[in-house]
Amino acid sequence: QVQLVESGGGLVQPGGPLRLSCAASGSIFIGKAMAWYRQAPGKQREFVAGITSGGVPNYTVSVRGRLTNSRDNAKNTGYLKMNSLNPEDTAIYYCNTVLLRAEYGSVYWGQGTQVTVSS
Repeated sequence: QVQLVESGGGLVQPGGPLRLSCAASGSIFIGKAMAWYRQAPGKQREFVAGITSGGVPNYTVSVRGRLTNSRDNAKNTGYLKMNSLNPEDTAIYYCNTVLLRAEYGSVYWGQGTQVTVSS
């Protein structure tokens, strides 16, 4: 059974960094792209960053230049290094495969990790 465990969130001051991790059990990410999503209070879940099985990353415009997506295929783990955080980055962050928005409600999600950016 697939399990996704996100970790590394916390309270950080504006401008500060965080590093999130996504540990997967099972073969969900083997040979597949991984992605990070986030859901802010009162907002829909949104795509943040993805990375192909070969390690090529892509980012949504609002985080480009501030976030770095990486993965360790041997450990079945993904990472999201976040710099220059601002209050608009406050959200619960999730990892998963690359999904269409229409699929968000029909797939398994981990518990996510809370990121709060506040002074």
